[in-house]
Amino acid sequence: MSGGPLTLHVPEPTPCAEAADFSRLHLSEAGQLRRPAVDVEAGEIRDLAYGLIRVLDGEGRAVGPWSGACTIDQLRAGLRAMLKTRAYDSRMTMLQRQRKTSFYMQCTGEEAISCGFQSALQAGDMNFPTYRQQGLLIAQDWPVVDMMCQVLSNEKDRMKGRQLPVFYSAREAGFFSISGNLATQYVQAVGWAMASAMRGDNRVAAAWIGEGATAENDFHAALVFASVYRPPVVLNVVNNQWAISTAQSVAGGESATFAARAHGYGIPALRVDGNDYLAVRAAACWAVERARRNLGPTLIEWVTYRAAPHSTSDDPSKYRAPEDGAAWPLGDPVERLKDHLIGLGAWSEARHVQLKAELDEEIGIAAKAAQGFGTLVEGSKCSPASMFDDVYKLMPPHLREQRQELGF
Repeated sequence: MSGGPLTLHVPEPTPCAEAADFSRLHLSEAGQLRRPAVDVEAGEIRDLAYGLIRVLDGEGRAVGPWSGACTIDQLRAGLRAMLKTRAYDSRMTMLQRQRKTSFYMQCTGEEAISCGFQSALQAGDMNFPTYRQQGLLIAQDWPVVDMMCQVLSNEKDRMKGRQLPVFYSAREAGFFSISGNLATQYVQAVGWAMASAMRGDNRVAAAWIGEGATAENDFHAALVFASVYRPPVVLNVVNNQWAISTAQSVAGGESATFAARAHGYGIPALRVDGNDYLAVRAAACWAVERARRNLGPTLIEWVTYRAAPHSTSDDPSKYRAPEDGAAWPLGDPVERLKDHLIGLGAWSEARHVQLKAELDEEIGIAAKAAQGFGTLVEGSKCSPASMFDDVYKLMPPHLREQRQELGF
């Protein structure tokens, strides 16, 4: 009767000394997957949670039923937003190395997801982002000086120095305050979307999470409410292969896709090439239209690769091979969109170089302006008396007493 002692399966990531192996990814050919009507039932598109929606083929051509969602001007705007996001990341990382801020997180390689998704939203919609969606702000031309002041924790910091650098907040831009507690974005977004529907409004919400955080209870609690009440929300899972130093296999990505988790809740799900700007925009428009037409939630897994370290405090050489990035099969989103535009005759290498130089200069000027308001180590700071401002409508007496004991 006995089959021997029981054991557990513990996923083992590829040792960092060995060549990267991405053969485990479920890839589809560009243009291979169908584009269903937005009012399709969840059960009729279960296959779209296992394949990969792609538009750009290996030659940079847009093919298949998900193509045709962008005009030339929209594509150029998307390329500019991605390049500006990359220039912003580069400048802020440099400022961190110069000790003008304590911490920074880049989104290198993931720019298409936030920049492409934002283009599908309207004014009044609300994102509930994590710390790697700065492209949501940059794609709508939100002032980068405002973002830099938050990172530098200076006198113009909207968060008054009380948040981790990169934890932006801009209600006017539909960018909800970032929480460092993983997966809280999901319950907040679903609740916000439920409120929008209860008011008879037409605004939709977008929740953001990394693949590792799908292991959190809040992820599943939010999906229960989303499946029952069908609020106008898009549930985004950015699968960049790594949760800091933990491979996506440890979060459950070894035997199933993260998109497929929606099936247990009866929620329609898509799995999309997150390094393909055209595929991102097409899938985002599809899901946002579903939400706005009162057809309920959609979960989208964006498959991408975190090309940079997790943060300026991270050293990825300790847990992934040096060739890992070069072996990534879905390429770089900026290069792929550039090649597509050049293939259309709507862009050139010379214009690309010129635009990069213009954006570097623009970001450099903005950085000087932001530093004029102070940095982490220079300039005036908010008074400790403001410690609890904007936190409580009615401040609890015990906190008021403690603040007074400190002399504020």
